[in-house]
Amino acid sequence: MHSAAEPLLALDDVTIRFGGIVALDGISFDLQPGRILGLIGPNGAGKTTLFNCVSGLYFPNNGTIRFDGRELLGRPAHRIAQLGITRTFQNIALFKTMSVLDNVRLGAHSGSSSNFVTDALRLGEAKRQAAIDETALELIETFDLTDCLHTRVADLPTGTQKRVELARALAGKPKLLLLDEPAGGLTHGEVGELGDMIRSICSERGVTVLLVEHHMSLVMSVSDQVVALDFGRKIAEGTPEEVQNDPEVIRAYLGGTKH
Repeated sequence: MHSAAEPLLALDDVTIRFGGIVALDGISFDLQPGRILGLIGPNGAGKTTLFNCVSGLYFPNNGTIRFDGRELLGRPAHRIAQLGITRTFQNIALFKTMSVLDNVRLGAHSGSSSNFVTDALRLGEAKRQAAIDETALELIETFDLTDCLHTRVADLPTGTQKRVELARALAGKPKLLLLDEPAGGLTHGEVGELGDMIRSICSERGVTVLLVEHHMSLVMSVSDQVVALDFGRKIAEGTPEEVQNDPEVIRAYLGGTKH
């Protein structure tokens, strides 16, 4: 452990193989509460594979992943979400024919604390629905989506859809937000706005963020800590400055494209 504080997320020796390919090779790092960790590396480095392990879509061959003191391995994805982990995807995973409001409401439902008894009896249902609507509308305002409240998501530009996806992810009131390539398809100006949003998610809402991103200037401007992967191995870890200047990282990107 890197400090007296208990990490919110702790990976220890996480390894996963697909056939003969080692996609992640003994990955270990800690993420402290209220911090932003940027995960970088060339294509095929294992970044999305690592996300899929944390969110329960893949099961590593060995190692441990602990979240808020609980072991995640072996838990199905929906149980992991209930513990307080939400994620966005490289390809926007919204319900395109539904409105902005209904998409964000869905995110709030996944994080609401009802159980099957109250659902079956519909006890407090109106109260719960009112709380969900309040959460959804507050986030829609925060992400400047009020003007398209009832617009179908399919009719919105990419940058706006990304904001809807962020609002929906936060509606479940997560402790940890996994952002998978959030800058993909955004204009230069939108990337700057996204950086501000990620910082405020962390500082104002107290949400810890794990960020996978090719957009180097975004990662380096928002992250407290950066972990670099290459061919499934961790090649560097430290502050943005330390990782940017690490010879192994520079070597990994030589011949690759740096945005």
